[in-house]
Amino acid sequence: MHEVSVVTSLVDAVIAELERYNVVKVNSVTVVIGDLTNLGEEQMSFAYEIVTRGTILEGSQFIVEHEPIELVCDSCGYEGPATVITDPDFDTHSIPVLSCPECGGHVKVVRGMSCTVKCMDIEEAD
Repeated sequence: MHEVSVVTSLVDAVIAELERYNVVKVNSVTVVIGDLTNLGEEQMSFAYEIVTRGTILEGSQFIVEHEPIELVCDSCGYEGPATVITDPDFDTHSIPVLSCPECGGHVKVVRGMSCTVKCMDIEEAD
């Protein structure tokens, strides 16, 4: 369950950033998670609840925004959403095979791999 280590890193980064301000309460933390990260939203939310205990983030809402997969084709120049073709051995691994939905050519992934903090809703002392 790699969600725990990812959430721990996110929480550590958020707490380090919050130390720069006179924060009295954190209402929410919003993260952007790419569809190619293979991170489970439920597992991340559960890990967030556990990892934030005893910190300034305890009790804050963990909001996940999904980033869809977008591609650029090297061959035909297609730019847009991905069509995921499942490998015949998909049961043994969870790596999608991506190709251009227009020509079937090689693609570069330009969105869908993010795992970042987008924003925080905080309350500062007067």
